[in-house]
Amino acid sequence: MIDTLIVSGGNIQRDFALAFLKKTMEKSGKQNLRLLAADKGLEFFMDAGIVPDTAVGDFDSLSAEGKRFLKDSGNGKMEILRLKPEKDDSDTQSAVNYAVGKGAKDIVILGATGSRIDHVLANIGLLSMGKELGVRISLVDERNRISLIESGTILKRNEQFGDFVSFFPVGAEVSGLTLKGFKYPLSGYQLRPSDSGLTVSNEIQEETAEVTFTEGTLLMIMSRD
Repeated sequence: MIDTLIVSGGNIQRDFALAFLKKTMEKSGKQNLRLLAADKGLEFFMDAGIVPDTAVGDFDSLSAEGKRFLKDSGNGKMEILRLKPEKDDSDTQSAVNYAVGKGAKDIVILGATGSRIDHVLANIGLLSMGKELGVRISLVDERNRISLIESGTILKRNEQFGDFVSFFPVGAEVSGLTLKGFKYPLSGYQLRPSDSGLTVSNEIQEETAEVTFTEGTLLMIMSRD
């Protein structure tokens, strides 16, 4: 169950993000969901008329309107964690660190993708950091849901995000990869980083599908056109 939603400063499709936020609040319960703005992500909340629980960042990229919203909302309505511009962690990573420190176990980040591939790769790296800390982290936009999965993961066709499911090894090979219930099944496969096309754009064919493996770290991207 998602307990923390972070909005970062990448590309955000407003209608999708609002619908996702509403659905998440209904499912998790508004009182059980912590809302965080990572720097320019605060402007999404401003445009939506929502005051997040906490804003994290150096806020150097905020517009004049965003800075006014930060000041007005900080008067007892919103916690502000102001960072120095010269820092080792990105604003998004700092927001994740803050959330983990508050006990988060299931974090979704909106606005973590976009045209800056370096930022996207850095944000994908947060998934591995989360795994080391025992925290599930997902990056979501209107086309993709990106996460690391455990062996034994069950996917339901009627709940999937989009029609396509792709898998990639992270850091090293994934051993014993078995895909059941998919259009293109696998059995005990040794998935290498060089197998770039083998596990791309698969589809769930049965009502449920199962992913198992014996060793390694597996990245799953659920996508829709």
